[in-house]
Amino acid sequence: MALPGVDDGVPPTAAERRSAGPGPLVRHCGPLPLLLVGLLCAVGAFAVREWWQAAGALAVQLLCLPLVVTGVRPLLRRVLPTVLAALSVGWSTVLAGDADDPLTAALTAGLRLVVLVLPGLVLLSWVDPAEAGDHLAQRLRVPARVVVSAVVALGRLDALADSWDQIAAARRVRGLGPGRGPVSRVRWAGSTAFGLLVDAVRRAGRVSVAMDARGFAAESAGRRSWALPAPWRRADTVLVVAGTVVAAVPALLRAAS
Repeated sequence: MALPGVDDGVPPTAAERRSAGPGPLVRHCGPLPLLLVGLLCAVGAFAVREWWQAAGALAVQLLCLPLVVTGVRPLLRRVLPTVLAALSVGWSTVLAGDADDPLTAALTAGLRLVVLVLPGLVLLSWVDPAEAGDHLAQRLRVPARVVVSAVVALGRLDALADSWDQIAAARRVRGLGPGRGPVSRVRWAGSTAFGLLVDAVRRAGRVSVAMDARGFAAESAGRRSWALPAPWRRADTVLVVAGTVVAAVPALLRAAS
């Protein structure tokens, strides 16, 4: 079934799929405000000097999560590495720090890291590489060769897991699977990773030739047209304003202290 407003036989764009499906209000926003808000919140985190400032900023971010997340389980999968990193930073601060109160310094460092990473981690999950390329080229006038190269590279990251599975299956068929011991598994993982590197280099060469064949190495690449528009909607403005307020919370708390 075609989405509303989409012609039959024409696949919907990433923005149309995101807006038509259920989800939070941020699904109506384009990639540029998502990237901008993530950057603003990361910059605003550098104003944190005390643990309670970081706690206040984190509380505001948590209150805004229902507007940008689809469920608890996807959020936990994304946040878990950040929590582990924050615990690691706090532990290293306690062991190697020279502060008068190491526990307070560790708490401040860990919370600052979460405040720094959490907004961008959540917002980037809504960014589609191809859509981001359209907006970067049309609204920010980024050169076409840079945009297309970045989009292709980001697109290839999604295929790395499939390439790993294919290489691993091919090695098992040839009798080169991992043994039961840890050393054998480490060697197998290293050799498979080398095969993945070789495959990535070969694919990069083919993509480079394909881009040259399509004229991206010529002078006309800077005047290239784009198939999809890059509109700036009212939801984008609302997100930027709200994100600026959230990013300014650490500075406001520091000024009020």
